[in-house]
Amino acid sequence: MIRLLHRWPGLAGLALLALLALSGAALSVFPAAEAVTSPQGNPAASVAEVAARIQSAIPGVEQIKRAPSGRITAYWFDKGTPGSAVVDPSTGQAVGSADPDQVERWLTNLHRSLFLDDTGRLVSAVGAAAMIVLSVSGILLVARRAGGWRHWFSPLRGPLCGRIHVELARVAVWGLLLSSSTAIWMTASNFGFLPDQPAAMEQPVASGARGAALASMPLLRATAIDDLRELTFPYPDDATDVFTLKTDEGTGVIDQGTGATLGWIDLNAWQRATETIYMLHTGRGASLLGLLLGALSLAVPAMGTTGVILWFTSRRSRPSIKENAAPSAADIVVLVGSEGGSTWGFAATLHRALSAAGRRVHVAPMSGFAPEGTHAARTYVLLTATYGDGDAPSSANGFLDRLAALPAGHAAPVAVLGFGDRSFPRFCAYARAVETALRERDWPMLLPLDTVDRQSSQEFARWGRALGEALGIPLELDHRAVAPPSTSLTMVSRRDYGQEVQAPTAILRFAIPRIGIWQRLSGQGFARFEAGDLIGIVPAHSSVPRFYSLASGSKDGFIEIVVRRHVGGLCSSALTTLEPGQSVAAFLRRNPRFHARRGRTPLILIGAGTGIGPLAGFIRANAQRRPIHLFFGLRHCDSDLLYGDDLAAWIADGRLGSLTTACSRADRPRHVQDAITAEAKAFVAAIRSGARVMVCGGRDMAAGVAETISAILEPLGMSAAKLQEEGRYVEDVY
Repeated sequence: MIRLLHRWPGLAGLALLALLALSGAALSVFPAAEAVTSPQGNPAASVAEVAARIQSAIPGVEQIKRAPSGRITAYWFDKGTPGSAVVDPSTGQAVGSADPDQVERWLTNLHRSLFLDDTGRLVSAVGAAAMIVLSVSGILLVARRAGGWRHWFSPLRGPLCGRIHVELARVAVWGLLLSSSTAIWMTASNFGFLPDQPAAMEQPVASGARGAALASMPLLRATAIDDLRELTFPYPDDATDVFTLKTDEGTGVIDQGTGATLGWIDLNAWQRATETIYMLHTGRGASLLGLLLGALSLAVPAMGTTGVILWFTSRRSRPSIKENAAPSAADIVVLVGSEGGSTWGFAATLHRALSAAGRRVHVAPMSGFAPEGTHAARTYVLLTATYGDGDAPSSANGFLDRLAALPAGHAAPVAVLGFGDRSFPRFCAYARAVETALRERDWPMLLPLDTVDRQSSQEFARWGRALGEALGIPLELDHRAVAPPSTSLTMVSRRDYGQEVQAPTAILRFAIPRIGIWQRLSGQGFARFEAGDLIGIVPAHSSVPRFYSLASGSKDGFIEIVVRRHVGGLCSSALTTLEPGQSVAAFLRRNPRFHARRGRTPLILIGAGTGIGPLAGFIRANAQRRPIHLFFGLRHCDSDLLYGDDLAAWIADGRLGSLTTACSRADRPRHVQDAITAEAKAFVAAIRSGARVMVCGGRDMAAGVAETISAILEPLGMSAAKLQEEGRYVEDVY
């Protein structure tokens, strides 16, 4: 529901909101410019002093106004012709034209009424109301995506377009909420919906005399010039007319003959509130705040553009679930935790089968978990993948926090199915964490936790039959995996290693495919990528991709991976026999958790075998010459030294600080863990200086490295696990 409230007002009102935001940003410059260019006098001077100077310099002056910027303007009639000028309060002399800036006037009319008078004001108010809805729903969605209010500024992952959208929202949404709320208030005031009109003052009884000096009027002497808003002089030929003084506190009238104050009315609370709202919205009287709000409003067209792109790409990435039951009417709720989108396909298959069996089924992301809105549910089914080292996938952010906030115990039983790849050490770790949390909250389990390896349709069907038995219905899940959208990559070169020791390994380089305008805007496809991201290769006659870590970034101008042929390996066999000019089907999956990040923080890179791939990409991209030390484990020093020439060149030009190799099948064999132990003193010094450790390779190697590092750091009270908690130890293992 929150997502719908955010999506449709934004899509429907994008042009109007962008127009109001851009015109508002432009208008925010004028109060600041006026404050800088207007002559400023002594703020302690009284209205009597300044008005006397102006009256002396301009004898026919009839009105003096002071703007919140401090600019003072005098108005007069000269032989029936009106005149006006900006005056210097120190001298009373005219120093510039008071004619309004034509650009400012045009922008003001555009911003306030779209040149449509009252109708336009109402349309603008509708735009402001839509912005309030977008701001409030956006705040809730950002909190949900970040995993709770505590993580408001936590690092984001996902496509660049989505990260830009949320990063802008994190900062700008509070200013946009203020601007839109004040706009609604001002519109209500302009149409008389608020009781903020000044009270009527009793008609003063003037003495009938004239000619009192301004300096003899106590009210003018007691009022500082900085409190002045407007001073109106009596009509020259009317002895019964009076001086009218308007200040920040109220309105008073003064006898022109005696100088006595004839009446005074304070501003009421509604008037004060409205004037504060006016100042907050326009920046007049708070020019720096106005500039800040104007700058924040520039985020609106950027967020609108990225929002449209996100909406369009989300429609393409998720399967369409037809006849998805309303949350309040569903008796089975299927919640999905997905990072790349494949789990949604399994959810769609489950939805079709359950619906065909006569059940009302609602499918939603786990991040939108809200049991209070699904009170009719008799069963919950959770299908979730795992991100990284056991983290929640993007559509499940905040699920565990919301679960922990619920009262213990729930009437509706739940079944959890995890999706993953058994070749990874943290296989279905997040699904296991979810199942554990549910048991701790005393939720009844409909089925024991089960898992699906590598998107196996057979394992999914087996689990479906067990689910059907638990529900008392026959359930056959005929899931046909749909190959993800892919791009044809043409290989341009290859470097072969390990042939002489029967361990063929190749560094394969592909040309970056042609990038369309839409891909550049949305960041999809191969428009932007970094070393450490994943490339999915879709083998012929298969819909299940194999993933390889990228050894290059888009700025390198090519796509590079390192592949070792495995006995019986469908994908590795095809890749290692690929010739220049031939192509493969591939797609990109970002992996920001395993990026080198920018900065001067030292890096300790540890890899073995083909795990050198992304590490080589980090070194190649090290144009800043940050300190990097590489521990590289290989079997044969002669045949397996991947990137040998490159490593020597990178050391020579400073991209790589130092290199330590460990050959496990040399005359004096040692593993990469032994190399780390041999340099334990330097390793500890680097960790003390804030170094970040990045490990890539087989999971057995990674486990040994973590154990070795923990032993080395134990005297410091540290370990690999503690470094991992601090974000200073990351793995990409297989």
